[in-house]
Amino acid sequence: MAREPGPSVRLRLTLSYAGFLLVAGAGLLAVVWVFLLRYVPDEAGSTSGLASPDGFGTRFMPGRSDLWAAFAPKAALMMALLLVVGLAGGWVLAGRMLAPLERITAATRAAGDGALDHRIRLPGRSDEFRELADAFDGMLERLEGHVAEQQRFAANASHELRTPLAITRTLLDVAARDPHPDVDLLVARLRTVNARAIDLTEALLLLSRADQRSFEHEPVDLSLLAEEAAEVLLPLAEQRDVVVTTAGDPAVASGSRALLLQLTTNLLHNAIVHNHGGGRAWVTARTSAASATLRVENTGAPLDPALVATLAEPFRRGSQRLHDDHGGVGLGLAIVQRITAAHDGTLALAPRPGGGLVATVVLPSRH
Repeated sequence: MAREPGPSVRLRLTLSYAGFLLVAGAGLLAVVWVFLLRYVPDEAGSTSGLASPDGFGTRFMPGRSDLWAAFAPKAALMMALLLVVGLAGGWVLAGRMLAPLERITAATRAAGDGALDHRIRLPGRSDEFRELADAFDGMLERLEGHVAEQQRFAANASHELRTPLAITRTLLDVAARDPHPDVDLLVARLRTVNARAIDLTEALLLLSRADQRSFEHEPVDLSLLAEEAAEVLLPLAEQRDVVVTTAGDPAVASGSRALLLQLTTNLLHNAIVHNHGGGRAWVTARTSAASATLRVENTGAPLDPALVATLAEPFRRGSQRLHDDHGGVGLGLAIVQRITAAHDGTLALAPRPGGGLVATVVLPSRH
């Protein structure tokens, strides 16, 4: 925003220091006047009967005007000296005080030009300027991580969205070269590819909605959501030969019922799809004084802890994750993480002893 030029903060501080110093000097002169000169007679006089330094019997006593005439030039000179000292010293002190602010301003401009990796790293003991610098460095660090995450997400999303389009073009090219194409097979394959593209687009929209927190809060019982998700995914569980068990007590959190249902469904879908035949999945809801907890545990192949730590990243898939009709688009746990963050909760992923995954979502409970 364009602003009219004005005096710098350093100049204003310098003038303030000099002004305070002059006021203090004027106050000292006022003290001299009130408590000393006011008790001196106005006119000069003499005393007799006392031995004077020159040996004569009469001694001269100056009046108030005489004392003021002798004192005023010295006072004016001292006030001028105070003004010079105040301006010079104030300029130096203001410069030293505002030096950290200049570094913060330079870092802000660098960040505005796109240098998000720049840090102030102001040395010294803690004070207001260093707290501001540390807060700014922390903000830049979070912003840099967020921008990097968005760039990775955009790159991955572009790749994932391009894949079904490329597959569609390949199917059409093959069918165009075939003199007797199987239209029914082509339509079925195009329908499958189109459904995957739609699922991916809807998942991206859901991610955006969760990030914006554009939802109203209402009391939501996680145990009821677990039962609803288990009922919806029962056909898939039967097809995969996975037994789903729900348990727990009423666990009421505050948030969007639709988003929390999507969170629960994604976790249970993940537990069913990334399982083995004859496996099991458990969904448990618990509550405490300050939080409501949803825990989804499933059997399956052993997972590397280093791999588990990255499963909530968009489009991240483990080595055993499938690309079939129910394999998802690689956004299931990423959506869970975003929804959890939008509800001020936490998501913890851990490998299950014996194989499989344990996902724990902790949300603030509704009081």
